[in-house]
Amino acid sequence: MRTLLCFLALTTFAAAADKPLNILFLFADDWGRYASIYAEHEKFPSPNQVIKTPNIDRIAREGALFRRAYVNAPSCTPCRSALLSGRYFFNTGRAAILNGAVWDMAIPSFPLLLKDEGYHIGKAFKVWSPGDPADAPFGMQAHAYQKSGGRCNQFSQNVDKLMKAGVAVEAAKQQIYDEVHGNFASFLAARPKDAPFLFWHGPTNVHRKWVKGSGLAQWGINPDELKGKLPKHLPDVHEIREDFADYMGEIQAFDAQVGTIVKQVEEAGELDNTVIVISGDHGAPGFPGGKCNLYDFGVGVTLAIRWPGQPGGRFIEDFVNLMDLAPTFMEIGGAKIPEGVNGKSIVSLMKSGKSGQIEEERDYVITGRERHVSIAREGNLPYPQRALRKDGFLYIHNFKPDRMPMGDYKQLTDSFTPSQDDLENETYVAFPDMDASPAKAWLIQHRSDSQYKWYFDYAFAQRPEEELYDLSKDPGQTINVAAEPSYADVKNQMAAELLAKLKAVGDPRVSQDPVPFENPPFISDTKTKPAAKAKKGKGKAKAE
Repeated sequence: MRTLLCFLALTTFAAAADKPLNILFLFADDWGRYASIYAEHEKFPSPNQVIKTPNIDRIAREGALFRRAYVNAPSCTPCRSALLSGRYFFNTGRAAILNGAVWDMAIPSFPLLLKDEGYHIGKAFKVWSPGDPADAPFGMQAHAYQKSGGRCNQFSQNVDKLMKAGVAVEAAKQQIYDEVHGNFASFLAARPKDAPFLFWHGPTNVHRKWVKGSGLAQWGINPDELKGKLPKHLPDVHEIREDFADYMGEIQAFDAQVGTIVKQVEEAGELDNTVIVISGDHGAPGFPGGKCNLYDFGVGVTLAIRWPGQPGGRFIEDFVNLMDLAPTFMEIGGAKIPEGVNGKSIVSLMKSGKSGQIEEERDYVITGRERHVSIAREGNLPYPQRALRKDGFLYIHNFKPDRMPMGDYKQLTDSFTPSQDDLENETYVAFPDMDASPAKAWLIQHRSDSQYKWYFDYAFAQRPEEELYDLSKDPGQTINVAAEPSYADVKNQMAAELLAKLKAVGDPRVSQDPVPFENPPFISDTKTKPAAKAKKGKGKAKAE
């Protein structure tokens, strides 16, 4: 009898082991490397000592937290193009840009490949946009589960509206969590029996704009708790701290959504058969050095993964590009990895059970950008960059240093200064590649103040052809040492390595003449027009 029971137990275990793993992908707009668990691994003051993300922390504690996870491009559409295809963003055709992006249907994407392998796939909210057709690499809207409501996408705005109607703050939040719950519940209810699932939850609330003061009003985040903890390149003044506190509030709102969905997976009995991956598509919007920039503040993101059967509490030091997730998900689902994929699956990292630097060859990432919202209008051409990030150094090559990094500023003159309301709400009024925000407004309003001129120039001024940062001395990446003779060997070595790697993977920026990114349709402004001028209190700041 004992032998029979052992045989049955082993048979059951083997069957469970052979069962395909589910994939739950929780992916937030504009969310950088901010989660409270990171504070345990940092040696310097940071906002991670103030933010509270218990649900994200749980996944990291029960799985692995990545210290060196980066997006391929710090702009929504190209980042997601790389993530969905496993290709470098510059190898995805017109999906390599944001304004005017078009998805090439000949490029395989991991969600549709998993669908072909029998996965029940579904998504809530943003997967691939802006672009045409919207969410094309996820089957457009054929697999959307959003009918319970989408108020999570403007979280602080909707909570604020309910509070003004007399609803208590926690009750207002719960109404939104209930919608998140309902969307995922409908996805699970539609799942064919025994089918593995892939679900992508992509709320846009961490993307601007959000309610000013909502970090304190809705989450109890005192802006002045951030004093001395902001990144070095941000002015440590109350207005900037308040804006950052509001950003952190939206991250905490995302964390609550994570908790809602993970609880449902647990209650469905699927937790130990589900790979849970949590991340974001680039750094903070509307802050200098963040979104649209190749500094760590712009391309470094949170990555936490819970993998069934593997030990928790791991802290992984390998460099990981989010395009590596596409072949990872393909491998999990048994899909053949197609030609043209540049990413490398991290299944081996997750199954190693180890911490620290696990695979020696994962010692770098390449990041870059071509076009965000700047368009070829009045000489306002996009600002192309590529960067090589390694242990201890960041090297950036600026291909057109004569152009403005955040876009043209012809409207911004001594005779014309946009109003505070315009600067906080209208992305296109000045420097359009930085989202409108109170932080942007503050910098522009203080551009003539000698005390803060450095911060303004850091954000908006022209940059040299080469930038090099020694992170052992300058972790905030604010001191460019590219022109210093003592760093000539390091600079030349990294420049040559970057160029060789770009040529090896066929980057059109360095391998084609003429460069396609410099010509129509990549620089055409026919697809997307600038947002209409903001009206007081109702400005349109969203530029993706």
